[in-house]
Amino acid sequence: MDAMASRRYTEEEADSKQHHPTVQISQPEATVMTQDRSPAEEVRIKLAAIALSLNVRLRSSDMPVDRQERALRYARSFLDKSPSSAASKPRPNLTLLARALKKEFDSAYGVAWHCVVGKSFGSFVTHSPGGFIYFSIDSLFILLFKTEVQLVTELEPSSQSVDTL
Repeated sequence: MDAMASRRYTEEEADSKQHHPTVQISQPEATVMTQDRSPAEEVRIKLAAIALSLNVRLRSSDMPVDRQERALRYARSFLDKSPSSAASKPRPNLTLLARALKKEFDSAYGVAWHCVVGKSFGSFVTHSPGGFIYFSIDSLFILLFKTEVQLVTELEPSSQSVDTL
């Protein structure tokens, strides 16, 4: 269990919003700040820009940036493709979204991905390192995580044989 991590999130934690003051930065200051960034910071900034453009809020993640981007883009694309009428957009099928995202990650990154989608849920999950993301799109929350799978190659002998009974 050393290689596993546990996460617990509730709707209250997800809904807690922190307000940050707006800071104005002049062009020369922005150039200096850009030059001082590490490659890892640049990647995080790119991911934040992608999340902003998709109208997605990344809540928590223990996942490589390319996988995070894939999850965010896939979920946004699925919701955008949901059938809509001229009067109002019907509620998307959350079970289909969860299944589609799970299958997408199962096929791309191996089996044992799990996905929970909803407007109100609590969770406490154990996940494989690098296999966890929690984000929201509008009022919809999405939890995607991977667990470790160990294949059984051979049945363990029981302590008593059926013949001896």
